Amino acid sequence: MTDIEVKAKPFVKWAGGKRQLLSTFDELYPAKLKQGKIKRYVEPFVGGGAVFFDLVSKYDFEEIVLNDVNKILVTTYSVIKNDVDQLIDELESLQTQYFEKDTEERERYYYQIRAEFNELKGAIEFNSEDSDISRTQVLICSYFLFLNKTCFNGLYRENKKGAFNVPFGKYKNPKILDRENLLSIHKVLKKATLKSGDFESLTKYITKDTFVYLDPPYRPLNVTSSFSSYSKGDFNDDEQKRLAKWFREMSRTGAALMLSNSNPKNTNPEDTFFDELYEGFKLYDNIYASRAINSKASKRGAITELVVINEGEE
Repeated sequence: MTDIEVKAKPFVKWAGGKRQLLSTFDELYPAKLKQGKIKRYVEPFVGGGAVFFDLVSKYDFEEIVLNDVNKILVTTYSVIKNDVDQLIDELESLQTQYFEKDTEERERYYYQIRAEFNELKGAIEFNSEDSDISRTQVLICSYFLFLNKTCFNGLYRENKKGAFNVPFGKYKNPKILDRENLLSIHKVLKKATLKSGDFESLTKYITKDTFVYLDPPYRPLNVTSSFSSYSKGDFNDDEQKRLAKWFREMSRTGAALMLSNSNPKNTNPEDTFFDELYEGFKLYDNIYASRAINSKASKRGAITELVVINEGEE
């Protein structure tokens, strides 16, 4: 057990978030972790970080490496790590201004912030070695969090040009600033190395005393799904195959690995895409999750996801 007084939790709502699955995952975490043999934790697709926050509340790692291709997201982790007080000040100002407005004014304010965010976000060039946070970085990240709390369904989505394009959410009392949680996250990120790049760039961190959790953009369950549009560019079947190849290569180091993905058998019982990709590993395809990513409530509900596990060499 770590010494964090208040358990940190995700600071953004993120498509495919794992908070509802944590009790199930707790049973699937590798024996090496529970036996105290794991020294390093690596997460190549950190997203909202639900699994990371769960793990650091239970286990002490000597080293943590968190990565995501979305530079705005990783920069926000960095701002929370290195300059949380300034971020809290900006969010407090945004929250105050937002709550002073009526519904119509709030909507106009939302689109104003969205436009400013899209204009500024191109200036983000993430540098994992840079702990000197600029005023512009803090401002962009405060806008990012504001939009996540006030946009429709808490969804982060970019169009092909890389612009955030989610409409206004019309929530009565969104929690734009969660001061206590941001301060808790600030504490748990002290040991973390933050990266923004391709998952293969993390190869050098993975050894036999490492636990790697992978939560890539999910393979769409149907041709109309846009489940992988967290940033411009697509994580298609070729990318899924490249990831599976890397998973096998990292398995040979003796590291413990665990991967989540959609279960294509929800819509096509004959689809063996992942069975073939991860043949030889433990594959659980009965992990139940309630997904609310669809804009139509009638199409949300419980579906099964899959988890692939390699315990690593003992």
